[in-house]
Amino acid sequence: MSNLQNVQPILIMPEGTSRSKGKDAQANSIAAAKVVAETVKTTLGPKGMDKMLVDSLGDITITNDGVTILEEMQIEHPSAKMMVEVAKAQNEAVGDGTTTAVVLAGELLKKAGELLEQDIHPIMITKGFKLAKEKALSVLEKYGISVSLDDEKILEQIANTAMTGKSAERASEYLSKICVQSVKKVADIQGNKVSIDTDNIKFEKKHGGSISDTRLIDGILIDKEVVHTAMPRIVKNAKIALIDEAIEVKELEGDAKISIDSPEKMQAFLEEEEKMLRNMVGKVVSSGANVLLCQKGIDDVAQHFLAKKGILAARRVKKSDMEKLAMATGAKIVSNTDELDASDIGFAGIVEERKVGTDKMIFVEKCKDPKAVTVLIRGGTEHVVDEVERALEDAIKDVAASIELGKCVPGGGGSEIEVSKALRKYADTFSGREQLAVQSFADAIEVIPRVLAENAGLDPIDKLALLRSEHDKGKTKSGLNVFTGKVLDMYREGVIEPLKIKLQAVKSATEAAEMILRIDDIIASGGGSSDAGGQPGGGMPPGGMPPGMM
Repeated sequence: MSNLQNVQPILIMPEGTSRSKGKDAQANSIAAAKVVAETVKTTLGPKGMDKMLVDSLGDITITNDGVTILEEMQIEHPSAKMMVEVAKAQNEAVGDGTTTAVVLAGELLKKAGELLEQDIHPIMITKGFKLAKEKALSVLEKYGISVSLDDEKILEQIANTAMTGKSAERASEYLSKICVQSVKKVADIQGNKVSIDTDNIKFEKKHGGSISDTRLIDGILIDKEVVHTAMPRIVKNAKIALIDEAIEVKELEGDAKISIDSPEKMQAFLEEEEKMLRNMVGKVVSSGANVLLCQKGIDDVAQHFLAKKGILAARRVKKSDMEKLAMATGAKIVSNTDELDASDIGFAGIVEERKVGTDKMIFVEKCKDPKAVTVLIRGGTEHVVDEVERALEDAIKDVAASIELGKCVPGGGGSEIEVSKALRKYADTFSGREQLAVQSFADAIEVIPRVLAENAGLDPIDKLALLRSEHDKGKTKSGLNVFTGKVLDMYREGVIEPLKIKLQAVKSATEAAEMILRIDDIIASGGGSSDAGGQPGGGMPPGGMPPGMM
C-alpha cells in the first residue's frame, strides 16, 4: 500500500492545459452559445435596435445585421465561435436571416440544457432534434406560397420586409423597386429554371445627398476618371473596347540593355517608341471603338494619340469591373491590341464622366441587355451609406432566393407558429424520450415571434397566445404586426419572406446545436503559460473567455 501512495501523478497533457469534462463541458458550451444569441437577439425584427461596434483602431460600425455584428465582435470562446459559423453559413446560403438562425440555435441549446438537467442523454436530445428538423422542413415546404419573376408586387414586398427596421427603411418602397429591377436584369432564364448571380449587381457607394438619391444604372459605374483633358467627357452610342494589356512600350526583361552612343540613335529610338504606341492606338481606332477601358496603364503619348482620335479612355480599371463591363456591354476582354477587331467591341447608349459628390466617375449605361448592373448608393454620412448597402444586399439576396426556390412565406412569426403547432402533434407520435426533445424544439422555434414582440415592447406571452389561437382557427397566414400589436394576415399586409431563409435557418441552427450538444470534453492548450488553471474541470485558457462569458 505504501508503494501505491508514493506514485507520482501521471501528466498526460502539457502543463497549463485546461480541461472541462462531462456536464461541466456541456454547460460551458451552452452558456457561451446562449450569450452570443442574447447579444444579437435585440436586433431582430422591424423594431430591433442597432449595435455600435468599435474596433481596435477606433473605426465605428453601426448596424443591426447579425453576421456583421458577430464578425466584428472578435469572439474567442470556441463554442461561441460555432455560433458565428451559423451566421456565416446562413449568410453564404441565403444572404439574410442570420439573426434568426443564431437566435434559434441559442434557444435550442437553452431547451437542450433543461433536458440535460432532467438526465436525458445528449444523444437522445440530438436524435429528437434531428427528427423535429426534418418535420419542420417538410411543414415549411407545404406552407410556402408560389412566387415567380413576374410577381413584381410580391417581390417588392419581400425586399421591403428585408429592409424594415434598418436605416434604409425610410426609403424602402423606392429602394425595393431598385432591388427587384436589378435582380430581374441579371436573371438568367434557361427554360423553366431561373438562376441569379447577385455578384453581378455591383454596389458603388458615395456619401452626400440622401438615401432617396440612390439609383439603378443599366450598366456599370467605374470609380475612375477620363485619363486626358483633351478627351471627350461624353460619348453617345459608345463602342467599347476592353483591353487588359498596358498601352505602353514594354520594358526590357532581365539584364538586357540598349546601347545608344549618338544623338541620332536616341532620336531613332524615340521615334520607334512613338511608332509602336501609334500602332497600338491605330489598332483600337481600326476596330471602330470610341471608348477604351484598360485594365493596366496607358502611356502619356498614347493618351495624346487617343485624344486626337476623339476616344474616351480610362486606365487601371479593376479586374472585377472589367468582367462586369463585358457582361453589361457584350464586349470581349482582349489581352493583346493586335488581336482586337470589330467583333470584340461592346455597346452602351452613353458613356459619360460625371461628378458624384466630390469625385469624378465614369457611367457606362443604357446598355441593350445588361447582365451586370450597378446600384449607386447615396446617404448623408459614411455610416448611413454602409448600413444602406447592407440593407440592399439583404433585400436583393432575399428577392433572388425567393425567385430561385419559387416560394415565399408570410412573416411576422406566422411560419414559426405553424411549424410549432405541427411539431407538437408530431411529438405525440413518440413514446420515448425523443418526444421531449421534439416538444422542446417546438417551444424553441416560437422564440422568433416571442423576440419580435419583446423588441417591439409588446407582451410576448399575450401575443404568442393570440397567434396560437388564430392559427388554431385555421388562419395560417396570421402573424404579428409589431407596429400595431395586432395579429393580422401577413400576406395581405405585405410582410413576406423567402422560404429559403426559414429552411436554411432551421438547418444551420439545428446542426450547430447538435454539434455543441455532442461535446462532452473541452481540452484547451495553455499556449505555454503555466497559470492556465490546468486543473480538470478548470476554465478556458488565458486569452480566451471564462466559461460562458464574453
